[in-house]
Amino acid sequence: LPLQLWLINPDTMHRPMSQEEVQNIFAAPPYWSFCWASGLALAQWLLAHPEQVAGKRVIDVGAGSGIVALAAKRAGAAHVVACDLDPVALHACRANAALNGLELAYSADLFSEREPYDLLFAADVLYDPDNVPLVERFPDFAKQLIITDARQRDFQHPLLRKSESLYGETLPDLGEPLEFRQVSLYRSL
Repeated sequence: LPLQLWLINPDTMHRPMSQEEVQNIFAAPPYWSFCWASGLALAQWLLAHPEQVAGKRVIDVGAGSGIVALAAKRAGAAHVVACDLDPVALHACRANAALNGLELAYSADLFSEREPYDLLFAADVLYDPDNVPLVERFPDFAKQLIITDARQRDFQHPLLRKSESLYGETLPDLGEPLEFRQVSLYRSL
């Protein structure tokens, strides 16, 4: 992958943690400190298929580390917004954009976006059933949706169809089983 990311140091995951540290992690999980398999797979797919984003306005919802937004920009998207509710995730996106010499825009609230996008990306949102109503709102913001997920391989939804299977792994490696490295790519109908 021709992109660099600031991610959690894997050595810190193997040291003993205090009860306070564990509570803080559970209270505000640092999802942005990993490059999740679905995001990595989508980023690799975008870099292999730059025609999907060339010259387009795109938004990456639940951007986390920013890997998908960065790949879209590197692949030639005209305007890319990294959108995440977590302000620390947006800070991570900014740091990763600077690390790669790429310029992104940022949003902490999808529902405040007023200009329509050509494409909306979302990686790893389907694992939580509470996110399905959010998925149903995605067409309000973009003409086309592309969603990837490693936990939902046969997600059924009237707005989406599975178009292909990709391979991805979480970085740093969490030792996830092979089944969680198989990523489904869904497109809007």
